[in-house]
Amino acid sequence: MADNIIDELDWRGALNQMTDEEGLRKITAEKSISVYCGTDPTGDSLHVGHLIPFMILKRFQQFGHHPVILIGGATGSIGDPSGRNSERVLQSMDVIHSNEKKLTAQMKKLFGTENFSIVNNYDWQSQYSMLEFLRDFGKLFSVNSMLAKEVVASRLETGISYTEFTYQILQSVDFLTLYQQHDVQLQIGGADQWGNITAGIDLIHRVEGSDAKVFGLTNPLMLKSDGTKFGKSAGGAVWLDPEKTTPYEFYQFWFNQDDADVEKFLKFFTFLSKEEIADLVQQTKDQPQKRAAQRRLAEEVTAFVHGQAAVAEAEEISAALFSGDVADLTASEIEQGFASVPSATATSAQTNIVEFLVDVTGIEKSRRQAREDVTNGAISINGEKVRDVEFTIDPAAHFDGKFVIVRRGKKKYFLVRIAN
Repeated sequence: MADNIIDELDWRGALNQMTDEEGLRKITAEKSISVYCGTDPTGDSLHVGHLIPFMILKRFQQFGHHPVILIGGATGSIGDPSGRNSERVLQSMDVIHSNEKKLTAQMKKLFGTENFSIVNNYDWQSQYSMLEFLRDFGKLFSVNSMLAKEVVASRLETGISYTEFTYQILQSVDFLTLYQQHDVQLQIGGADQWGNITAGIDLIHRVEGSDAKVFGLTNPLMLKSDGTKFGKSAGGAVWLDPEKTTPYEFYQFWFNQDDADVEKFLKFFTFLSKEEIADLVQQTKDQPQKRAAQRRLAEEVTAFVHGQAAVAEAEEISAALFSGDVADLTASEIEQGFASVPSATATSAQTNIVEFLVDVTGIEKSRRQAREDVTNGAISINGEKVRDVEFTIDPAAHFDGKFVIVRRGKKKYFLVRIAN
């Protein structure tokens, strides 16, 4: 680990823009500071794209600084215009408050309970009347300056509502409030937040004086080697909520990263040392088929988000799927590992294998093909190869009577859910 947090972030490819690099280096070397990053509760879970600024915040925590997470109960109710070409669909306050609780629980899991704070900007933003807001803050912002901010300028052609236009004022008030009440001196965020962050610094300087020591830092846009945006899988967003993306699917997302990206992701998303990462990268160059770097990446990030037990479970599922030996998996592991494979539904009745494959599940197109595949040893039921066309499938025999796993050939799996 580097002596200074800024050097550490630089080596890990986590720096994009800073308002005062020299001043930030000096103050972080001299003392522990409070650093904040915000997220709006517009959804009920964070996804891996949200991890990008929070990994930086976690590193500040490791260097002894105090992370402050801001849950945007107020700002989330109006919508951040950044990164969008159209107005957000506003959510009800009941939905927003429900999302706040879920995001708070996720943050506590990532940052622990020591040297860490969570605040909600609804606590202070909701206290201002419109007249107070306009008198106390509106007068301190130039419309000309606001229009020049990239986040607003990019929306002028398609249009932006006054509601979303005021977002940068609200975020600026957050920085000012956190500076005054929690001694927060640094705000971090994605590259698209630069205009909002600098607006907050300008407001603090107007209210508290130009000598107030406050800083802004953004991370670069995370792109994969093929130029596409990081964070999406074939099935869409990769969520931190295990109910939306299972730990096994989460593990597989990281394990399947390209060789060209794995070094970058090891630096950014793990806490491994330079030496460990260099060794993993060399192993991948020497023996790419073993995917040592990807496996370690998957282990580290899955452990960080879901815990070490989830890593062990994901690796057990992976090994079983690769070998075909699925009989010892639990019903819970089956639910995770087979979430994305083709599926069908059947009753709990005992059924002849040919009838089961053709009439009940539609896995095989014809009885002739089903009998041929069974006879040739191409069909496995719950991990056991079946060659007898008179074999009877008993759905109650495995996996708590919830599933039957069919494997055709070496790689083609089907999940049959047993209806009650």
